[in-house]
Amino acid sequence: MTRPSVAGDRTSGAANPLVDYLLRIADDRLVLGHRLSEWCGHGPILEEDIALSNMALDLIGAASALLALAGTVEGKGRDADALAFFRDETAYRNALLVEQPNGDFAVTIVRQFLFDAYSVLQLDALSRCGHADLAAIAAKSLKEDKYHLRHSSDWMLKLGDGTPESHARTQRALDTLWRYTDELFVPDAVDHATAALGVSIDLDAIRAQWHQLVADVVGRATLTLPASTVRATGGRSGRHTEHLGHMLAEMQIVARSHPGATW
Repeated sequence: MTRPSVAGDRTSGAANPLVDYLLRIADDRLVLGHRLSEWCGHGPILEEDIALSNMALDLIGAASALLALAGTVEGKGRDADALAFFRDETAYRNALLVEQPNGDFAVTIVRQFLFDAYSVLQLDALSRCGHADLAAIAAKSLKEDKYHLRHSSDWMLKLGDGTPESHARTQRALDTLWRYTDELFVPDAVDHATAALGVSIDLDAIRAQWHQLVADVVGRATLTLPASTVRATGGRSGRHTEHLGHMLAEMQIVARSHPGATW
């Protein structure tokens, strides 16, 4: 596959709102998948090391399919690899939640659980949307994400209702990451524009279902939902934390070091 000869692309390529919408869905999974891949060889137990690596592969596989679709819709000759490796951080459209560093195991699990609960609801809705190709990708990915949610929910219960140390670490992770969840449910011009195409989903309904699901697991884990009203947003429009730039530098270095290479 031929790589672009440019050093990087600062644009999202999203004059078409559907492209921007597809990039949001893809970038969430690409970034989180890469984050999970950082655990490979470092998992707390062998079984979990394998599980996290497999979940990373699921997410990156879904991202690849979504990026390929975004490139086709865009019609500028950019394939999935070009969109993954030759966009700068300001052109990424992922939510801030998924770019947060792994931290300890509790941070990784809480981040995964909060996103999994959202992702299952999002993909379920998109599997019935009016865009046939997106609906097909969503339906396939939904099967994988249901497993992810079951896995992260089980760990929330084990850690939250485990030792005093695991409980404290999980509650601290929940308190820290909660501020990034609101961004998942705030509609903007892209959502409104794609709604006319039969693609956008009812974020208010998704938020209510997500909150109920999260509250149930958090309660059973003997944890407490944060009361903080502090909200961090910006990822959907390309304003990211410093963490994404560092992650992309590592993820993109090989492709950018050898532009035009094929493999």
